[in-house]
Amino acid sequence: MKRFVKFRAIACLLVLACSPFFIAFGQKKKAVDPVEQMKTKVLSLVQSKEKNVQEMVDMVFSFGELGFQEFETSKYLTDILEKNGFKVDKGVSGIPTAWMATWGSGSPVIALGSDIDCIPKASQKPGVAFRAPMIDGAPGHGEGHNSGQAVIIYAAIAVKQIMEENNIQGTLVIWPGVAEELVASKAWYIRDGFFKKVDACIFTHVSSDFSSNYGDNGMNGLVSVQFDFEGDAAHAAGSPWRGKSALDAVELMDIGWNFKREHLKPTQRSHYVIPDGGDQPNVVPSKANVWYYFRERTYEDILKNFKSGIKIAEGAAMMTDTKMSYKLLGTAWPGHFNKPIAEAMYKNIQRVGMPKWSEDDETLALAVQKLLEAPAKDNYGKPIHGMKKTVDSLKGSVEFSWGGGSDDIADISWNVPTIVLRYPANIHGTKGHHWGDAIAMATPIAHKGTLAGAKVTALTLIDMLYNKKIIDDAKTYFSQVQTKDQKYIPFISEKDPAPIHLNKEIMDQYRDRMKPFYYDPTKYGTYLEQLGIKYPTLTK
Repeated sequence: MKRFVKFRAIACLLVLACSPFFIAFGQKKKAVDPVEQMKTKVLSLVQSKEKNVQEMVDMVFSFGELGFQEFETSKYLTDILEKNGFKVDKGVSGIPTAWMATWGSGSPVIALGSDIDCIPKASQKPGVAFRAPMIDGAPGHGEGHNSGQAVIIYAAIAVKQIMEENNIQGTLVIWPGVAEELVASKAWYIRDGFFKKVDACIFTHVSSDFSSNYGDNGMNGLVSVQFDFEGDAAHAAGSPWRGKSALDAVELMDIGWNFKREHLKPTQRSHYVIPDGGDQPNVVPSKANVWYYFRERTYEDILKNFKSGIKIAEGAAMMTDTKMSYKLLGTAWPGHFNKPIAEAMYKNIQRVGMPKWSEDDETLALAVQKLLEAPAKDNYGKPIHGMKKTVDSLKGSVEFSWGGGSDDIADISWNVPTIVLRYPANIHGTKGHHWGDAIAMATPIAHKGTLAGAKVTALTLIDMLYNKKIIDDAKTYFSQVQTKDQKYIPFISEKDPAPIHLNKEIMDQYRDRMKPFYYDPTKYGTYLEQLGIKYPTLTK
């Protein structure tokens, strides 16, 4: 009997325990994560801007403006920002195409930047796997900068709505990398104080991968400098002995520098062009100049090579009895990027993941890789075959680098905790700075990759706005790791103006011919549609 009673009691308890009342009573109410709620919402908001992203990518592509001449691009972008409530300060640092767009109030102040210029002689129809310039010899976006502003602008617009709905304090500052291909604006922004009140900076750059890194990324810094020689003209046949050839000075300098290369570190990169080599052969050139990039891995080595270049130029002037002067046209430090922000961003990269590439995307990628003779493997030994489909690991400082390219975002990175997001809007294995890199940049590949980049940027902004520790840790890393033993010393002085004259003649030559090719989104869904291109087109 006792067993029976005990059994009944246990059974009753089991029934009660399983009842809705007891289940509800026994469970703790699951806490709602406000950050996750905001992140879910912001992803939806960015996704809703998919069409806007496509239009901006295609529009900026169609402008195809060289550095310091990005007038159509800047007007288009600032008009959109002003319509969305941003206050725009134009013509900053004495650069007509530069601007700072601000919204919000208080801290943290987070800057969002991306480049806007293109490269010479890269005019190319998108979506076709062969050489097909829209205008032969005209500039074009063979570097992919047409996509970056869509990443940050539509991320910022989405986050702005979240901030308004949740009464979140903070300031968003959107800015353009003007003339990045000339490395000639960001050091001026720093010099003129536009980043003094900024707590952190997110920069974005087109890539074929989806990644970020922290520490020393292995790239070189540089100085861009023009050496001007002045001699005296004379009849090149009748009385050449009465002339002093400025072109001879240029050539002697180039010979001297090329002999100097044997005694430079293998990490150096130095290259030059001769913008002015004289007027015509029968006149001894009274004026000539040569334009050098001196690149190296450290500030000290850049400065050393720069001083060597000045010495060689002085020697060339002495040998030719000419006068020499020089002026800085651009500068970039070697980059160093912030670990805490990179770690926060990487989690968001993993969350968003690579875009889903279509069969057409893959077909174009394979055709372009064949066209450009892409190597079989990348620098990490991974195969180059079609679009990249996996997210790379988060990488820290390189152990060693043989040197390479430069970007003046580095000057900002040495003044403000900064991170670079590389988003997958182009094809793996292209050459870079080549018309072939323009092929994908107004196609679904660029549209999808840019949208993915905007999502990661928006998610990272939410993290930084809501979690004060990220920016606090970023500042600690900046002060105690990055700048502990290395301080930023600018190459430019207070008197050096930005070289806004550059590229004017080229754009004056082509702009009117390019205008009929500007994208009209009121008539066409995409730029491909406007150009009448079937995506993808593999043969002529």
